Amino acid sequence: MIGLKSTLNVIDNSGALLIECVNILKQKVNNGWGSVGDEIVCVVKRARPVSAASQASTTAVKVRRGDVRRAVIVRTKKSVRRPDGRFVRFDDNAAVLLNNKREMLGTRIGGVVSADLRMKGWGKIVSLAPKVFV
Repeated sequence: MIGLKSTLNVIDNSGALLIECVNILKQKVNNGWGSVGDEIVCVVKRARPVSAASQASTTAVKVRRGDVRRAVIVRTKKSVRRPDGRFVRFDDNAAVLLNNKREMLGTRIGGVVSADLRMKGWGKIVSLAPKVFV
């Protein structure tokens, strides 16, 4: 359950390391709390440092500290109940940054994601992840 002011780790290679949720973009259900597969608006709190040499290259860091971006939640510490009765929870809260077209900002994912993403329409994220927690 991700709410206002929640901090999440970023597990893609967009350049952000830590983000803070400022809004949950979904229908008015669940009283303003976000779960796995929900889209959020966030502020980049910590990002990888940008050197002068890397600014000129085409693989430069895509985000900076203070940027307002959209993201999709891929892991939560709060346990989620699956339809078969199992409960799934992770060690941390994590997200993947998106651009305004709802496409991934990074090109790689470096961590485990929840299999619930496939049901919510985020199959691209599931296909790029090194491991999917079933």
